[in-house]
Amino acid sequence: MTIDEVVLLLKASQATGLTTLQELILRSSWEGKTYTNIACEANYGEERIKNIAAYLWQMLSNFCKEPINKSNFRQTLENRHLSEAHQQLVKEFNRAATAISLEFPSGPVSLNSRFYIPRPPIEKLVYAEMAEPGSLICIKAPKKMGKSSLILRLLARANNQGFPTVTLDFQQADKAIFASLDKFLRWFCTNVSRELQLEPKLNDDYWDEEMGSKVSCSIYFQEYLLSALSSPLILVLNEVDWLLEYQEIAGELLLLVRSWHEEAKGVEIWQKLRLVLVYSTEIIVPIKLTQSPFNIGLTISLPPFTKEQVQDLAQRHGLDWTDGKDAESLMAIVKGYPFLVRLALYHLVGKGGLKGDLGQLLQQAPTEAGIYHEYLRQYLLALQDEPELGDAFLEVINIATDKAVRTLGEVHIP
Repeated sequence: MTIDEVVLLLKASQATGLTTLQELILRSSWEGKTYTNIACEANYGEERIKNIAAYLWQMLSNFCKEPINKSNFRQTLENRHLSEAHQQLVKEFNRAATAISLEFPSGPVSLNSRFYIPRPPIEKLVYAEMAEPGSLICIKAPKKMGKSSLILRLLARANNQGFPTVTLDFQQADKAIFASLDKFLRWFCTNVSRELQLEPKLNDDYWDEEMGSKVSCSIYFQEYLLSALSSPLILVLNEVDWLLEYQEIAGELLLLVRSWHEEAKGVEIWQKLRLVLVYSTEIIVPIKLTQSPFNIGLTISLPPFTKEQVQDLAQRHGLDWTDGKDAESLMAIVKGYPFLVRLALYHLVGKGGLKGDLGQLLQQAPTEAGIYHEYLRQYLLALQDEPELGDAFLEVINIATDKAVRTLGEVHIP
């Protein structure tokens, strides 16, 4: 058994479940930590930790029909496997817990959600790069692939390390802000200042029209914002692809961002700035490679879920997909697209859903009565708004159809 299975089994088998402290003691003991270390981490007296631990060992001893204590806890249980009865118990517990905590897949997956699926080694790479002086991380993926959920966890990690964080979403800026580069960069600096709870000082001390907006913006960051901070600043620029609609401003800002990243190699204060650029890959306006920051720093492309990750997510929804067949059926339609996978699982187990009838759900999926109707509709509207794109899409469909027909015609049927 793994420690996760041990914790789940105890939660499922005990009428009162497990308290947060009991679970902490179990997990810490599994890792080999002493009672003293556990007491310090939990901010409890060591004697209380020992008393609770003694109760847990007795509970496990009764459960396993053999003596369990702190010294043999992991060795004994790690060599055991969940029996069929225990597997069914955990399955029913997961199903009941899911019914209570089921979340509609909209927006980022919350930090305390059971439905966040890590995609190793991405999280580890991003956290490590964030800690590097003057780092720049580019996170790219289609919409609804999990970018915001990853950023939420990156920001939480930064806050835990005492780093101030600022997230700018360019969709929040009024259209008038993009009237000129100077106006945009002033908006940019003002918003970062306010997020850091610093008074904006876009006066003559930091902003010189003769020197230009980009130089003034750099001076403002270097001599005011970064100088006022004792810890590195994590600056997240979200929805960068939306900004790319304003090509002139986008090109100038991205060139500026690139220069800050390069300045960090030789100027110590710029090492306090850790940049994270987040953008969707559906629409990217061409930018000269010498200007784009997308070809430097750490570039992260979020991949779709693997079959194993889909099975893991299904289990977290209380479904038994261990044989892999249902996971394969769903992935044949949506690949491992996180939002579409979660939406299917939500409807399979949610109130008013199809009660586990995956076949019926997939049969309806591409129709107006299907669960993906709204998702597909946005692409239909996009094709209607862009006639040339619609014509090209239709041509691709016709070519694919003709190829399929020719292939079938070549098949020899005895």
